[in-house]
Amino acid sequence: MRIAMWSGPRNLSTAMMYSFGARNDCTVVDEPFYAAYLDKTGLDHPMRSEILANQSRDPLQVVAQLTGAHTHPHFYQKHMTQHMVPGVPRDWMADMKNVFLIRHPARVVASFAAKFEAPTLADIGFSQQAELFEYVISIGQTPIVIDSADIRRAPERALRRLCSVLGLDWQEAMLSWPAGGRCEDGIWANHWYGAVHKSTGFATGEEAAVPQLSGSYAELADSALPYYRTLAKARIEI
Repeated sequence: MRIAMWSGPRNLSTAMMYSFGARNDCTVVDEPFYAAYLDKTGLDHPMRSEILANQSRDPLQVVAQLTGAHTHPHFYQKHMTQHMVPGVPRDWMADMKNVFLIRHPARVVASFAAKFEAPTLADIGFSQQAELFEYVISIGQTPIVIDSADIRRAPERALRRLCSVLGLDWQEAMLSWPAGGRCEDGIWANHWYGAVHKSTGFATGEEAAVPQLSGSYAELADSALPYYRTLAKARIEI
């Protein structure tokens, strides 16, 4: 089984990659289109030159990696929705189990802004996530949606439910991992993954109230909220 997990940044996505990577039957890959995205957009992200030097910029080469042979029965792919810019093909998604990992935009903006100056709606991936959600429906699939808040509130129950929907056997190993990085981490891990590298499992549930933002950050979260709500209507019940 090939699982494409679609999220924006600061959305429990690395912890989920570590969770699936802890299984004994799963290969994982970390944001395989990142270099192609930077190359096509020209964006000046942290560690841009290192990313371009260490990952293929050719989307077709990336697709070949995603659809080719892998070392375990299952292949978990951590994808950022904002990386799917014009020129990056999508037809390969028909061969994947497509899952959408969502998080309330106020939480995403509060976290992302601490690492990235003046983020825009295009940077945080909500509109692209909704577009990909509709694309998956258009190719005849029923997209799977899971909310990171549900995972943090009850990790075992949420992951058991996700595995059931995917048709995967449950493995207790998904609940924990060794502290530190994984060999599959992208080279950008040193900038972005500090908190998850200190973790050995899923953090406890978030505060019920979302962060109170102001100014441009509040406007950004408000602009992302309709996309979040659209996908939230389809999330699996935990």
